[in-house]
Amino acid sequence: MLLPKPLHAGTLIRRYKRFLADVELENGEIITAHCPNSGSMKGCAIAGSSVLLSISDNPKRKFRFTWEMVKLNGLWVGINTFLPNRLARDAIERGTVKELAGYDSIRPEVPYGKNSRIDLLLSGTKGLCYVEVKNVTLVEDDAAMFPDAVTVRGQKHLNELVSVVRDGYRGVIFFVVQRTDAHFVAPADEIDPEYGRLLRLAVKNGVEAVAYQAKVSPQEIYLAKSLPVRLD
Repeated sequence: MLLPKPLHAGTLIRRYKRFLADVELENGEIITAHCPNSGSMKGCAIAGSSVLLSISDNPKRKFRFTWEMVKLNGLWVGINTFLPNRLARDAIERGTVKELAGYDSIRPEVPYGKNSRIDLLLSGTKGLCYVEVKNVTLVEDDAAMFPDAVTVRGQKHLNELVSVVRDGYRGVIFFVVQRTDAHFVAPADEIDPEYGRLLRLAVKNGVEAVAYQAKVSPQEIYLAKSLPVRLD
């Protein structure tokens, strides 16, 4: 998936109020950018880090700049949580995700559960497959960890996927890792032990845990390879 052009380079000053970030651009101008990430961004919001921003021509936007990437240990990390659903769908359609091959159609944001919308609903002769996509940016000791903050919403999604499986359909939790320095995915038990407990319970009850790692560059982001999900 190609990224907006051009991207503007800068240095992160601070991230605050969840959705705002102050950045010093290369020309010395200090701007406030929209931060499209509701998580804690643990390890990804370090002052002084190099960042890349896109810019909107929409005159109605309060903040023209959007924070897209941060450089950590020499590698670009995608922080925009609006991208993973598109990345997952693109990878499925390209045939990269072998676990989800063989479906005829993909529909986004289909209502299900209790006032929820499934990220991707796959359908075809194989039946229905409900796919909940999660963005992963936290890496510790080669492990891509999810979540990076307590997520009651994420806990709810796991319970709803269990219900989908009980109704006779496939339920998949799909972790999209927007960085290349992880070797596997694991639940962040120290951050949200209840999510880790529910993830293990969901898998035990038939929910499938799938993870794919993105290649991230200033030009494009795309899912390139699968990663194992370790629950032990």
